[in-house]
Amino acid sequence: MAGAVLAGVTAGAMVLRWRLPFEATLTAGAVTVIGTVLGVCQDPMLATAWCLYPLAIERARRTRAVAGVLAGLFAGLAMVTGVPEGEAAGPGRQVVLAVAALSVAWLLGTATGRQIAIAREAERMRVQLEVARDVHDVVGHALGTVLAQSGVILSLPDAREEELRDTLAEVEAHARKALEDVQGLVRTLRVPDGESKPGLGGLAEVVEVTRAAGVEVDARIDVGGAIDDGVGVVAFRIAQEALSNVVRHAPGARCTVRVRREGDVLVVRVRDGGARRAGGRVAAAGSGVGLRGMRERARLVGGTVVWGARPEGGFEVEARLPAESVS
Repeated sequence: MAGAVLAGVTAGAMVLRWRLPFEATLTAGAVTVIGTVLGVCQDPMLATAWCLYPLAIERARRTRAVAGVLAGLFAGLAMVTGVPEGEAAGPGRQVVLAVAALSVAWLLGTATGRQIAIAREAERMRVQLEVARDVHDVVGHALGTVLAQSGVILSLPDAREEELRDTLAEVEAHARKALEDVQGLVRTLRVPDGESKPGLGGLAEVVEVTRAAGVEVDARIDVGGAIDDGVGVVAFRIAQEALSNVVRHAPGARCTVRVRREGDVLVVRVRDGGARRAGGRVAAAGSGVGLRGMRERARLVGGTVVWGARPEGGFEVEARLPAESVS
């Protein structure tokens, strides 16, 4: 009767090991010891080791290296020592197997827990980087346009009140749009599948905003059929950042935007003919945050981005992305 009760308690602990790892391990260990003393159990702590594995995973990050070393030493010692012979063979066998089982379970659980922690940290950093890129693209484009429009109106000492009001109205509209985009981004983070991200369909609006900032834009967008949604988002963000750079570093320049499909490759090319400002020299060197963001986005879908100054003057950004994402 006692053996059946102890077996039932042990089974319950093993079932609850993932939900209550510490309590399950403690219960299984206590039941095993009691059963061994009563002579109704021959389990060499295998059930306890089974419950110890989830506990080791849970506490892997808080486990010091010395604990892992000690567990390894105990496991190695148990294997080297072997099973005693003679009268002590029964109890000795259980002790050796118990030490080996508990040590191996702790080592495996700790190793698995640390791998899980590393994977989670990598995912956290990936999400953080993606959010940083999105915020930079949304806010950077809006602020660049606002600054360009403000600079133009400030450079006109005899600007009429009507012109000032029109410019302020456009600045307000761009600021409001940027705020809406940031709020949409936050909602997307809270409910990842709740909203769709911008694609090439939104590029026409970005072109119009760029024109309103004083840049003459000649845009031709022809993707020649359906493309992967992820590729469309990357293409949109690259074109948006390239146009933002034109507004910031070559205001008033003529700019061409070409988005077309060449076989299985989607080509995005933004080219301007303006003289670069001081900030443009930073961009041309490839150290700008936005340009690094372009490269990172392209790599995520298996594409590439190149940029540089043109021999005849101006700057060019060209992205080549697979029409179907490889991620």
